[in-house]
Amino acid sequence: MASDAMASDAAAPAGNPMVGGAAMSADKDIIDNAVNSKDHTTLVAAVKAAGLVDTLKGPGPFTVFAPTNEAFAALPAGTVDGLLKPENKADLTKVLTYHVVPGAVDAATLKAQIAAGGGKAELKTVQGETLTASERDGGIALTDSKGNVAMVTIADVMQSNGVIHVIDKVLMP
Repeated sequence: MASDAMASDAAAPAGNPMVGGAAMSADKDIIDNAVNSKDHTTLVAAVKAAGLVDTLKGPGPFTVFAPTNEAFAALPAGTVDGLLKPENKADLTKVLTYHVVPGAVDAATLKAQIAAGGGKAELKTVQGETLTASERDGGIALTDSKGNVAMVTIADVMQSNGVIHVIDKVLMP
C-alpha cells in the first residue's frame, strides 16, 4: 500500500483533471489539449473560425476560461451560428479573447488576488476589458461586463503554455 500511496503522490503534481472525458497533458499546449475534450468542440470550432489557433499554440503564458458546449448552447438561439459566420469574425474574436487573460493564473493565485482585493479581483483580458473574479459557494465566479456570472467548474488544467479553467457560461464583453 505504501508504494501505491507514493505512486499517486508522485503523479499528483504532474496530473491534470480530466476534461470532457479526456486526459489533459501538462506537456501539451492549450489547443492540443482542448481538441481532445468532447465538452469543448464548440469552443475549438470558434477558435479555428476566429483564426486564434496559432496564438493559443504560442508560448503564452495564457489563462483561458473555457466555456463548455453546454455554455454555448445556452446562448440565445442563433448566437453561435451567427458568430461563426466569416463576416462576424471580428465579433467572434472579441468574445473569445474576452475569455483569455495574459499570464498563467492558477486557482490559488486567483483566490489570493480576490482576498487581496477585498473579495474581488479585476482581470484584464486580452480583448481589453475586465472580468471580475470573486469567491462564491467555495468556488470561483467570473462576472462579465454585462453582469453575467460564470462559475469555474474545473480549475487548474495545466498546459505547457498556461492554464485552463473550465466555466459553465459564455462571458460577453
